[in-house]
Amino acid sequence: MKNISVQPAEGRLGVLVVGLSGAVSTTFIIGTLAARRGLAKPIGSISQLSYLKVGEGQSQREALIKDIVPIAQLDQLVFGGWDIFPDSVYDGAMHAQVLTEKDINLVADEAKAIRPMKACFDPDFITRLNGTWIKEGQTPWDLMEQLRADIRQFKADNQCDRVVVIWAASTEAYLAMSDVHKDLTKFEAEMHKAGTKLVAPSMCYAYAAMMEGAPFINGAPALTVDFPAMWQLADKTNCPICGKDYKSGQTMMKTVLAPAFHARMLGLAGWFSTNILGNRDGEVLDDPASFKTKEVSKLSVIDSILEPNKYPDLYGDIYHKVRINYYPPRNDNKEAWDNIDIFGWMGYPMQIKVNFLCRDSILAAPLALDLVLFTDLAKRCGMKGIQKWLSFYFKSPMHELDEEPVHSLFEQDTMFRNKLREIVAATGK
Repeated sequence: MKNISVQPAEGRLGVLVVGLSGAVSTTFIIGTLAARRGLAKPIGSISQLSYLKVGEGQSQREALIKDIVPIAQLDQLVFGGWDIFPDSVYDGAMHAQVLTEKDINLVADEAKAIRPMKACFDPDFITRLNGTWIKEGQTPWDLMEQLRADIRQFKADNQCDRVVVIWAASTEAYLAMSDVHKDLTKFEAEMHKAGTKLVAPSMCYAYAAMMEGAPFINGAPALTVDFPAMWQLADKTNCPICGKDYKSGQTMMKTVLAPAFHARMLGLAGWFSTNILGNRDGEVLDDPASFKTKEVSKLSVIDSILEPNKYPDLYGDIYHKVRINYYPPRNDNKEAWDNIDIFGWMGYPMQIKVNFLCRDSILAAPLALDLVLFTDLAKRCGMKGIQKWLSFYFKSPMHELDEEPVHSLFEQDTMFRNKLREIVAATGK
């Protein structure tokens, strides 16, 4: 990193969102448009509100990240994307009912003008939705080439210097890694096959993005870019990639509480988590195949934090259960319950109850903003492949097959800030 050349954040940055008309996307976009007009505060965004200490000793100083780290400014962002429904960002936000009509109308002129391009869609991967605004193609390769053309056209039409692609669409059905996913040549051959079920729509977006030189962010728990063939493509195209699944609500709490148990050497017997959620994501997750993808992501969190192999007496026999229940009356207002059975001195049992009434998209929107800005920064710094320093933002951070991911929020925060310090140092500021 000491010899890094940080390219300046000049010109316009295109932000292409997969799932443009959905709850997370519209909340993210409208909030960003309002914030850059000075009509709302980007609360939850580390890139906009958090301070960073840099330097040592007498030369140490503290400044806002947005003022000292060379990220793009909000007024440089241009929004677009794809969706399986033709609704504008304005119409999508009204339908999602996350934001009030009053707040949506703050930027109604801009939000109405942002309309999705037709999306790639396979009902076998998302069974609970019936896409009406979709591309036609014989093979995943055909669809991928159409997405590449979309990216080029958007970039030209909006005079963008750079583009970032971010997945904020629904969770796809569970897909296990196969031999096809372990080699780029085999994966590309599979993309040319009609009817294949080894290439998910999300993979077409990721492949297209990287082939156009755009970083790709996976905000869902699907396989998407989390396999060797995509890592090889990221290396070949010099593109940053990151994921999986925004760490927004219940899992954020797990990555705070589990490190506390570990630090105090308190035992854990069981952790039962359940949610009720009524938005489009909740509807999709009501399908067992899509829930399986989410379940794997949520269950992966605590083992690496608690190190059960090292501490079998404390964490060697944990019963960990996760449930998500579709409940339409709640819309985007998710309620998460956690029952945590811990034990302490001489094995005596205790319990912790957590009831988190959160707003799913309100928590996810600032994560999306930060990830767009930081992956663009990574690209301008010459970084490529998995961006482990952005693990802070994900439920199930991507990592090499032979590595253990870092899940503790506090360790992730340290990794993240140390990387930003390296970048600041490389700029000579």
